[in-house]
Amino acid sequence: MVEELRESGMADRGKWRDRAARRRRSRSLLRKILRRGFFVLLAFLAIFVAGFLHFADTVASLQPPATPKADAIVVLTGGFQRIDQAVELLKSGAGNRLLISGVNPATTESQIRRNTQSSADLFKCCVDIGHEAVDTIGNATEAGQWILDRGYRSVLVVTNNYHMPRSLLELRRVRPDTQFIAYPVVNSDLKTSNWLRNPLFIKAILLEYAKYSVASLREFARKHLVPDSEVDAPRQAPQEE
Repeated sequence: MVEELRESGMADRGKWRDRAARRRRSRSLLRKILRRGFFVLLAFLAIFVAGFLHFADTVASLQPPATPKADAIVVLTGGFQRIDQAVELLKSGAGNRLLISGVNPATTESQIRRNTQSSADLFKCCVDIGHEAVDTIGNATEAGQWILDRGYRSVLVVTNNYHMPRSLLELRRVRPDTQFIAYPVVNSDLKTSNWLRNPLFIKAILLEYAKYSVASLREFARKHLVPDSEVDAPRQAPQEE
C-alpha cells in the first residue's frame, strides 16, 4: 500500500513537472513572438518614417520647368489656383489644348471662365472640361482617354506639388508611352516654411504619402508579381482606314 502511494505521488510530481515545463516553453515562445513582432513593427515604422521624409524632400524639390512646352496640358482639379495656372500656360502657348479633369458637375464653364478671367472663344477652341473623375485614378483614366483620342505625345501635368508623384504614377500607368512633364503648383513651400509645426499640413502630407505608397505597391505587384494581369488602360481608338 505504501509503495503504491509512493508511486502515485511520484507520478503526480512528474505530471506537475511536465505541465510546468510546457508552461515555461509556452511563455518562452510567446516572448520570442512578441520580441520579433516588436522588432518587425519597429523596422516598419523606421522604413515608413524614412520614406515619408524622403517623399517630403522630393516634393519640396519639385520646380516647374523654366520654359514649359508640350502638345497639351492637363490640370487635375482641387482648387482654382491650379486651373488659373493651367489656363495661363495655355494662353502663353505652353500647350495647344487644355483638359480640366475632375470638375464638379455643379460647376459650369461660365464659372470657370469667370474665375480665370478667360474668354468664351478660348474655351470654345482650346479647353475641354471633364466631369467624370472623382479621384486621382479617375483623373488618370479620363486624361488617358483624352490623350489617346487626340494623339498627344507630351503633356504638361498641373497639380499641387505634394499631389504630383501619385498623379504621375497613375498617368504613366494608363499611358506609359506618353511623356508627362510635371508643372507643380506650390501652395506651401516645404523648404522655407516650418511645416512640421502645422498639424493639419502634416496630416495632409502623411495621407498623400500613404496613398502614394499604396499606389506604388499596387504597381509593383501588377508589374512583378502578376505579370499576366491585364493593364487597366483606356480603350484603343479606332484605326483610321
